[in-house]
Amino acid sequence: MTVIRLTRMGRKKQPFYRIAVTDSRKRRDGGWIELIGHYNPMTKEIKVDNERVDYWLGVGAQMSDRVKKITGR
Repeated sequence: MTVIRLTRMGRKKQPFYRIAVTDSRKRRDGGWIELIGHYNPMTKEIKVDNERVDYWLGVGAQMSDRVKKITGR
């Protein structure tokens, strides 16, 4: 199953997350199919490509709970 979830980037105590489409069997920071946005919890900055999110949801991808909460979907 394909899932839209966060992958952690950044340094220790300075997290930065990418919003990625990946296979649900992969690890959190494992390989991804496509990057569709990013989220910085330190500055509350979020950027998401809504067209790509709609596409992936249309072909059956599931959003993680955290991504749903961040994007407001």
